[in-house]
Amino acid sequence: MVSVEKFISMLGVDFFVGVPDSKLKKLVNYLMYKYGIDNKHHLIAANEGNCVAIAAGYYLATKKVPLVYLQNSGEGNIINPIASLISPDVYNIPMIFVIGWRGEDGLRDEPQHKFQGKITKDLMDLMQIENVTLTKDTTEGMLSKNIEDLKKDLEKGKSVAFLAKENAFSFEKIMEYKNDNKLKREEIIKKIVEVANDNVIVSTTGKASRELFEIRKNKKMSHKNDFLTVGSMGHSSSIALGIAISKSDEKIWCIDGDGAAIMHMGAIPVIGAVKPSNFIHVIINNGAHESVGGMPTVAQIGCDFSGIAKACGYKYVYKVSNMWELEEALIKVEKNKGLTMIEVMSAIGARKDLGRPTLSPTENKENFMERLKG
Repeated sequence: MVSVEKFISMLGVDFFVGVPDSKLKKLVNYLMYKYGIDNKHHLIAANEGNCVAIAAGYYLATKKVPLVYLQNSGEGNIINPIASLISPDVYNIPMIFVIGWRGEDGLRDEPQHKFQGKITKDLMDLMQIENVTLTKDTTEGMLSKNIEDLKKDLEKGKSVAFLAKENAFSFEKIMEYKNDNKLKREEIIKKIVEVANDNVIVSTTGKASRELFEIRKNKKMSHKNDFLTVGSMGHSSSIALGIAISKSDEKIWCIDGDGAAIMHMGAIPVIGAVKPSNFIHVIINNGAHESVGGMPTVAQIGCDFSGIAKACGYKYVYKVSNMWELEEALIKVEKNKGLTMIEVMSAIGARKDLGRPTLSPTENKENFMERLKG
């Protein structure tokens, strides 16, 4: 285990951009403690490809090597800018990647991380990026030697990567992330379920899907109406759109999160252009990447989803911040016919005893497809 402060000192880096990850919680907490989101030193970006582009711009302006952090599930988002922008065969722009290794061999993890965990190192090797694996047993001496070797690649314009396993970093200070909103996400989803009942619901990755599953379970309701997007962050609204187009006689709900919606914001104008009258897009906005630690999204400093939805052609748009406003919006949604967005301002936090879906992704898919066929 290596101190985050020592790690950064050894690298000599002073610009960081990333998408938070639970394996990198100590690293991100340190950056939030030292810099917050100050634009000159630290940014939390929309998605991992966005991070690489920002880092490339920083290098072009300063000739200083930036650091990009991400979960390994975001490797897919960085492949294009690595291959077509920063590669030595293109613009030859060096950067340091620190990648949280979910689904690592021998460690039980969520199903969406299983395959990604297997190919994490392979993807870096395929992209010809020299990489070092950091574990709880990595010492400062070992790290110093690794950095010395990797800096030779950086000097040639090549990028390098550190693959961080469980407890690779240490940072003792506890960071608390909160906002002033009162509504809890679980009570928001519970109210949606009461109204949606047996309608189709597509829920985003993270705690929203876990809470939806438990709400159905506690109400002794079937899970067949729900597609739980346990991975593929940012794509639940597009999945819901595909269903809404094909099932125009049914109401299709999407329970989205602000971090997910920001990650692939381009889905909103596409949905707005298609204008499915049976689509209800709910964005639960707590301004946080809560499932990986609560670090802020740009929604916390001002991202007007309601305004974006209106500009993109959503027919009905509601922004609510308390239960009375939510109930009123849901009553209107029941009567309305037209593409709808409800942005719900939410507190950060979840029950400590929140469970996880007991159905496998394949079982969820098969039950859901049988429901759609019926």
